[in-house]
Amino acid sequence: MWRSLFLALGAYTCLLGVEALALERAVLKKPENASAQEVEAKVITPPEWAPWSLMATGAVVVLYSFTLPKRAKG
Repeated sequence: MWRSLFLALGAYTCLLGVEALALERAVLKKPENASAQEVEAKVITPPEWAPWSLMATGAVVVLYSFTLPKRAKG
């Protein structure tokens, strides 16, 4: 169970890093039918170090998941 958990977390972190590398910014808007007169948009800009750090951390976690022992029979 731990092996698959760490593999999933590492793969997710790597994919998040690739996405941050590909995107310059992400714009989040409220739905048009919200009860606000003016629709406010939130802009998320990842810092320059984020994509490489996320991809490196994800790769290390994936490699760690391969070194975990398989479940012992008992």
